[in-house]
Amino acid sequence: MTNPVSPQSESTANQSLLGRATPYCRQYDPSILFPVPRQEKRDELDISPDALPFSGQDVWTGFEISWLNDQGKPQVGWALFFFPAASPYLIESKSFKLYLNSFNGTRFASAEAVKQHWITDLSQACGGEVKVELYGLDEPQTLIGAPPGECLDNLDIEVSDYQVRPELLTTVSSTPVSETLYSHLLKSNCLVTGQPDWGSIVIRYEGPQIDRENLLKYLVSFREHNEFHEQCVERVFVDLMRHCQPEKLTVYARYVRRGGLDINPYRSNFETDFDLRRLVRQ
Repeated sequence: MTNPVSPQSESTANQSLLGRATPYCRQYDPSILFPVPRQEKRDELDISPDALPFSGQDVWTGFEISWLNDQGKPQVGWALFFFPAASPYLIESKSFKLYLNSFNGTRFASAEAVKQHWITDLSQACGGEVKVELYGLDEPQTLIGAPPGECLDNLDIEVSDYQVRPELLTTVSSTPVSETLYSHLLKSNCLVTGQPDWGSIVIRYEGPQIDRENLLKYLVSFREHNEFHEQCVERVFVDLMRHCQPEKLTVYARYVRRGGLDINPYRSNFETDFDLRRLVRQ
């Protein structure tokens, strides 16, 4: 039985290489990158391109990073890629994976040269200024952490809806609170292939107190929803703003890697610095 893909998936993303048998490119090729207009999904949420309700970034971690030095010797590392949420395009993940692997058989004079190619190519593809951090495998890093705040996952709830239901979101008090909540139960599906995407989501807000049980039900309702990671996080942000009306709101998700990449979208109307520690599933 095939996993059905929603009618919403009829978009630019369907023209990508997702779901198709694709040979790996053995030489550097930036033309592999496939941009997808962010506005296609933002239109569904009534987000104006001229007045985004949030700022933020998409932080990708690349674990399968390699190239050849000028003597043909393989070099390896890992990298962080920071895409601005205000850029007009996101990059489809399979094309990004193929692009990174196109470095595997190509000689570069230095690691800095590789990094500069990434910055140039990715910035051009997404239409914004991409930042990159490249690390060697022996550099000490304090990476693995736990989400901040209180976990919702032990709440005793009954769930019957696995398609997004924003009407579940309610408040229990008009008295302003400030709290951070998280759940590891986020699951959605790829917009094109319907393959599962697993993640942990953090919600930090100030405003009327959100009903925690209904919030968890809402997050679980993404379980059969088809959207890219970035689009899911923006949907959660917009739904919370509309139904709970917090004064301040940050939503971010740390997704499990696929194909050597994980994608971690951050959206906020008041924060600019985000927690970049990987979680245990990453």
